[in-house]
Amino acid sequence: MSRYNPKESEPRQRQRWDDEGVFLTRTPEDAKGKDKYYVLEMFPYPSGRIHMGHVRNYAMGDLVARYKRARGFNVLHPMGWDAFGMPAENAAMERGIHPKGWTYDNIAAMRAQLQRLGLSIDWTREFATCDAAYYGKQQKWFLDLLKHELVYRKESVVNWDPVDNTVLANEQVIDGKGWRSGAVVEKKKLTQWFLKITQYADDLTEGLETLDRWPDKVRLMQANWIGRSKGLRFKFQFAEPRTDLFETGLEVYTTRPDTLYGAGFVAVAADHPLVKTLPQTPELTAFLETVKRGGTTQEEIDTGEKLGFNTGLKVVHPFDAHKTLDIWIANFVLMDYGTGAIFGCPAHDQRDLDFARKYDLPVIEVVLPHGENPDVFKVGTEAYTGPGTIFNSGFLDGLDIETAKETAIAAIEAKHLGRGATVYRLRDWGVSRQRYWGCPIPVIHCDDCGVVPVPDDQLPVTLPEDVTFDVPGNPLDRHPTWKHVKCPHCQKDARRETDTLDTFVDSSWYFARFTDPKALAPIDKAAADYWLPVDQYIGGIEHAILHLLYSRFITRALNTCGYLDVKEPFAGLFTQGMLTHETYKTASGDWVEPADVELTAEGNKRTAIKLSTGETLKIGDIEKMSKSKKNVVAPEDIFDTYGVDAARLFVLSDSPPERDVQWTASGVEGSWRFTSRVWDQVDSFPAEHITAKNETAAQEIRKAAHKAAKFVTDGFESFRFNSAIAKLYEFVNVLRNSDVNETGTEARREALTILAGLIAPVTPHLAEECWTRLGHDGLIVDAAWPKFDPALAQDDVYTLPVQVNGKKRGELLVRLGATEEEIRTLALEDEAVKRHLEGVTIRKVVVVPNRILNFVVG
Repeated sequence: MSRYNPKESEPRQRQRWDDEGVFLTRTPEDAKGKDKYYVLEMFPYPSGRIHMGHVRNYAMGDLVARYKRARGFNVLHPMGWDAFGMPAENAAMERGIHPKGWTYDNIAAMRAQLQRLGLSIDWTREFATCDAAYYGKQQKWFLDLLKHELVYRKESVVNWDPVDNTVLANEQVIDGKGWRSGAVVEKKKLTQWFLKITQYADDLTEGLETLDRWPDKVRLMQANWIGRSKGLRFKFQFAEPRTDLFETGLEVYTTRPDTLYGAGFVAVAADHPLVKTLPQTPELTAFLETVKRGGTTQEEIDTGEKLGFNTGLKVVHPFDAHKTLDIWIANFVLMDYGTGAIFGCPAHDQRDLDFARKYDLPVIEVVLPHGENPDVFKVGTEAYTGPGTIFNSGFLDGLDIETAKETAIAAIEAKHLGRGATVYRLRDWGVSRQRYWGCPIPVIHCDDCGVVPVPDDQLPVTLPEDVTFDVPGNPLDRHPTWKHVKCPHCQKDARRETDTLDTFVDSSWYFARFTDPKALAPIDKAAADYWLPVDQYIGGIEHAILHLLYSRFITRALNTCGYLDVKEPFAGLFTQGMLTHETYKTASGDWVEPADVELTAEGNKRTAIKLSTGETLKIGDIEKMSKSKKNVVAPEDIFDTYGVDAARLFVLSDSPPERDVQWTASGVEGSWRFTSRVWDQVDSFPAEHITAKNETAAQEIRKAAHKAAKFVTDGFESFRFNSAIAKLYEFVNVLRNSDVNETGTEARREALTILAGLIAPVTPHLAEECWTRLGHDGLIVDAAWPKFDPALAQDDVYTLPVQVNGKKRGELLVRLGATEEEIRTLALEDEAVKRHLEGVTIRKVVVVPNRILNFVVG
C-alpha cells in the first residue's frame, strides 16, 4: 500500500484535465438535452496574491460547478478580473511604475495560484475589466444608455481632496480627511455624470419579491437602501408673506405626518435655495464653511455633531394658525433627499432630538407607547420611535400611527397645502471619477455642439500609456495631446471627457459578457438568452448593496436598450462567511504575520513568540484575514505542506458556509488526515475477487454508502457543505472498521466508487486518483453523480417524539415497521417518559407512526 502524495498526484490530475479540455464550456448545440447551469463567484481584484479567503470563496463555487456537471447540467463557470481602480494608481504613485504593468503582473500571479486550486473554470473566457476589448464594449452600451436618456450630467456636491485635487468616494473620507493625503476634505460642486437608477426604483424594489433564492437579509438591505417611503409633501406658509421664489411657502417632505403636532422647528439644507435669499453675514458664511467641511456619508450625518443656524425666519403650523416654527439651517438635512427641507419632531426622531436639546428647542411628545400614562410620559435623551397611540395632537388624538398618517394627509390635501407622495432614499448613481485608471467616458465636449458621443467607429477610447503620477490629480487632465480632439459634428477643436467611470460600472455587467466574451456586440443576445440569469452567484456580504443593486439596475437598463431579455441577473445568491485568524502585535504596535509566530501553551495560558526576533507578542482578536493586519495565511504554504485538496476540504467543512471560519493549523491537519484515510481505503482494495463471508456485513456497507450518497446529495443541494462532509467522515470510518474478507470485494468496490464520486466536488484531485485506482475508465469529472437506492438509504430506525398532554417529554428510537402496541410499550419503559406519567391517569394514547406519540393524562 502506497502513501498518498498530493505533490505528485495533484499536478498530474490538473494536467489530465487540461489535456482533455474537460472544462471548456459546451455550446447549446453540443449540449442538447442538458439543462444549463451558470455558476459564478464574484470576480477578484488583482492585488497580486490570493489568500485563504479566496480559496474558500472559489472552492464553494467549484463544488457547485462540479456537482451540477455530475448531475448532467451544461455548466458555465468562468473567471475574470475586476482590474480598474485606485490601488493600481496608488502603486504607480508610490513605486514609480505604470498601473497597467502592475495590474497585469498581478493577474498573471493570481491566475497561476487559482489554477493550482484545480478549479473547474473555463479559462478561455477570461478577461480583465481593464482590457480595451472589454471596456470598449462598455463604452458602446454607455452611449446607448445616453441615447435612452438614462445618462445625464449635472452639478453635484462631492468630497474634494484639495491636496490630491480629486473627488473621493465616501469610503475614502476618514474622520473628515482624505484617506491618502490626510487633507481636510471639502464639499465642492462639480459637474458630474449620473446614471438614472431612480427611474427603476419601483421595479428594483418590487423585483426583490421574486428573488426567493436570495438571503432575506440581503433583500432587506437592498429594500432599505432604495428606501421607498410613502409620506406627505406640503408647504409651510411663512409668518411674514414673501414676494420671491417662496411666496407660496416652504415645501417639505415627511414620512411621519402623524407627528405634525410634535413639530419643534423647520430645517433646510445648507445648499437650499432659501439660504441664498438670506443676508450673507459673516456668521452665516462661517457656518456654511463649517458645514462644507462636514461628512457626507449617512453614518457621519447620523452620528456626527448636529449643527444649526437660526435664519430668523418663521413659518405657521398648518394645523394651528397661532403657532409658528423657527427655520434653521441644519447640517444633517440633505438637499438631494425629498425637498431639502424638513420639519423636526424631536420627541420621535433621534437626530431631531439631539438638535433640539443642543439649541433648546421644544420637545413635544405626540406618540404614546402602549401602557404608558399620557400625563407623565416624557422623552429624555432617547427619542421614542416605536408603536403607540397619537396624543397631544388635536383631531388626531386616539388614532394609531398608520390611521393618523392617512388622516393628516387628507387634512393637508383638504387645505390645498400639499398631497401624499412617495419618495426614495435612492439617489441617481454618480459615476464620474477624476482619475486615470478607469474606463474613459466616451464623449467629447465641443463649445458649439455641446456634449457629443464618440462615434462607434472610434471606439474603444483607450487610455494613453505615456502618463505620469508625480503630480497630484488626474493625469488625463494634463496630458498634452490625448484630450485634444476634433468635434465629430463640426470638426472644430474639442476636448475629450477626462473623467473615468466608477469601477462599479465595470462589475455591473461582466456576468453578461461572460456568456460570449468574444462577441462583436457588447452582449451576444442568443448566448445571453441561453445562459442568463446566473443560476448561482457566490460572494461576500459586503457586496450586498452596491454591487448587487447596480448589477440589477444595469441589467434593467440593458433590457431597455434591447441587449437583454432578463431583468434580474442572479436567480440564486449565496453570501459566504469570512475566513478569520488571530492577530499578533509587537510591543510597539506592529502587526506580525502568522508565519513568523510560534505559539506555545502551558495550561490555559498561551504565548506567542516572534520567530525572527524572539520577541513576545500580544495575541489579539480573531478578525477577518486582511493584509493590513497581516493575519493572512499564504495558500502556497498550505498547498506545499498538506496539498490543495486538504485546504479545499478544510474551508468547506469547518463551519456552515454562511458563517465565518477561524483558520487553525489543527483544522487543516485534520483535513489532510482524512484525505490520507480515503486513499488508504482505496489503495488497499485487493486486486483479486473475494466472496463475501458475511452477507449482513456486505449489506451494511452498501447501506452506509447509499445513505451517504443521499445525505451528501441533499447537503450539496441546500448548501449544507459542512454537514455533507461530516457524513463523508462518518462513511469513511465505517469503511475503516469493516473487513473486506467479511464484506467481499463486490460490495466494497461499490462503496468505494460511491465515495470517490461524492468527494469529487470537494477533493477533485484525490477523487481522480481513487477513480483510476479502482479500475474505472476515463475521468471521474466526466462521470455521473452517484445514484442511491432509496430502500438502502432509508434508516432502519427513526426518532419519535413523545408528548404528555401535548408537551414534549422525550424521544424514542423506533424500528421501522413497529406496531402501535410495540411503540406504546417502548414509551412506557423509557425513564424520561415514566417520570412524567407518575401519579397520573392515562386517558388516551395517540400514536402516529413516524411522527409522534402523545399521552393524554388526567
